[in-house]
Amino acid sequence: MTLRNGLSSLLRPEDSVLVLIDHQPYQLANLNSHEPQMVVNNTVGLAKVAKAFGVPTILTTVVAGRGGNLFPQIADVFPGQEIIDRTFINTWQDQKVVDVVKATGRKQLIMAGLWTEVCVAMPAIQALGEGWEVTVITDASGGVSVEAHQVAIQRMIAAGANMMTWLALAAEWQRDWARAETAGKVTDVIIQHAGGSGIAYLWEQQLLNTPVPKTV
Repeated sequence: MTLRNGLSSLLRPEDSVLVLIDHQPYQLANLNSHEPQMVVNNTVGLAKVAKAFGVPTILTTVVAGRGGNLFPQIADVFPGQEIIDRTFINTWQDQKVVDVVKATGRKQLIMAGLWTEVCVAMPAIQALGEGWEVTVITDASGGVSVEAHQVAIQRMIAAGANMMTWLALAAEWQRDWARAETAGKVTDVIIQHAGGSGIAYLWEQQLLNTPVPKTV
């Protein structure tokens, strides 16, 4: 297996394309690897970061008429964007999804979805076999059990996939806080979705803006 290392192996927003897969009520109802609200929060944070960096984001569901619509918190990040509804369990066997991804001209393929062991693992492994550079965002994904999620991650790593969390991805895309065009947008997402890190930032701002008491 080819090792991923060196500066050129890090993810770049201008080379990335994000595919969000099957964040739907049916899948969430049997999500047992993570606290469900955490996965919703992390996925929305991931979506907002992608939008901040102008990373093309493909939204897709499977048989939404039975499994439910894409979480509105995600759809609201991309108002008016088409959500591709599939019958294929394996997203990468749906030619419409693949064509939309290919049309971006980007090769750093980032995926997150429900469930990890089914709807993420299958397209990730297929895309790897077709020469794509695949990264899976593990905390915006989840499985029917802790074991199912972890085994799927092991399986994808063995196939050559890269694993990250959504906040690590945001930092890797930002890379330099001097990138003022995105720094403020990323900070806003951290405040909204990064829990303690967002609160700590707000506290820091409070302290910086609090006058030092005058001594007599």
